[in-house]
Amino acid sequence: MTVRSLQHVALAVPDPAVGRKFYQEFGLEAREEGRRIVMRCHGRDQDQMVLLEAPSRKLHHLCFGTRADLLPGLKRRIEDGGVRLLDPPREHPADGLWLRDPDGVLVNVRAAEPAPALGGPEWRINTPGHYTRLGARGCPPRDAPVRPRRLGHTLRFTPGLDRQIDFYTRVLGLRLTDRARDIVAFLHCEGGSDHHVLAFLKSERPGYHHASFEVANIDEIGIGANRLLDKGYGYGWGLGRHVLGSNFFFYIRDPWNGLAEYFCDIDYIPAQAQWDAQDWPPQDALYAWGPNVPEDFGRNFEAAG
Repeated sequence: MTVRSLQHVALAVPDPAVGRKFYQEFGLEAREEGRRIVMRCHGRDQDQMVLLEAPSRKLHHLCFGTRADLLPGLKRRIEDGGVRLLDPPREHPADGLWLRDPDGVLVNVRAAEPAPALGGPEWRINTPGHYTRLGARGCPPRDAPVRPRRLGHTLRFTPGLDRQIDFYTRVLGLRLTDRARDIVAFLHCEGGSDHHVLAFLKSERPGYHHASFEVANIDEIGIGANRLLDKGYGYGWGLGRHVLGSNFFFYIRDPWNGLAEYFCDIDYIPAQAQWDAQDWPPQDALYAWGPNVPEDFGRNFEAAG
C-alpha cells in the first residue's frame, strides 16, 4: 500500500516551447500532447517531464506509480490519513488518485511500473592495482552523445520539513533515507529505489528546486554540462560528489532559474534492506567534494518573485 516509483514531474511555465528547447538540449526527447509538451529519455517509454503553460513557473504536480493491486489499499490509507481525494485537473486529466500535500502541491498516484531504461556502456576505469581498461583509450570523443537514461529524483523547497516527511511517509509510504538537521531530507521507496526519489530543502515558502537525470558515467556529466554552458545556460553547481546519496553531480540553470541535474553512481537501497537513516551535520547536507556551494543554490526563486 505504498508508492513504488517516481513517474514524472510536471512544471507550469510561462512558455513551454522555451522549456522544450532547454530540455532537448539537455538530452531529452519531446512530443506535444494537446497543450502539453511531454519529455522522455531516449529509449524509455515513460513520461519524465511534462510542461504546461502558466503565467509563472511553478511545480504543477508530481506523479508516482504503484502496483495496480496496491492502489485500493493506498486509497484507503490516504482517506484514513484525513487527506481528501480530488478530481483530476482539467489541464492534465489522468487516471489514478489525486490529492494535495501539506504545501498544496498536487500529487498523482497511478497504477504504473518504472519502464526499462536504456543501459549504459561498461564503465571501465583504472585504479591503483585494479586495471580494467587495457590497451584502450578512456576519453570519449568530442561529439559523444549525452543521453539521460531516466528521471531519478526531484527536490523541492518547503517551509515545513517535518510536516512533509510525515505526510510522504505516513500517507504515501515513502521511507526517510537521511536528513541534515532542519536543512534537507531525502526519501526513498520501500520496494527498492535510489537513495532518494524525493527530497526537501528548507525555505520560507514552497517551490521547485530541481529534477535530476541519470547518465551513463562522469564523462556524460561533464560533456553535457559543458555543452549547456557553451549554449549560454546558467551555471548551477558542479562538478562534485554528494555525501548523501554518493552521486556525482552537475547542475545547470533552466530558463526560469530552476535547476536540472545530471548524475551518476547513486546509492541504491534494495527492498527490505536495513538502511541506517541518519541525521547528518549541516556541513554534509549538500555535498562531499567539489566547488563551494554557490550562494544562490538554495535560493527559492519562486519566493523571490
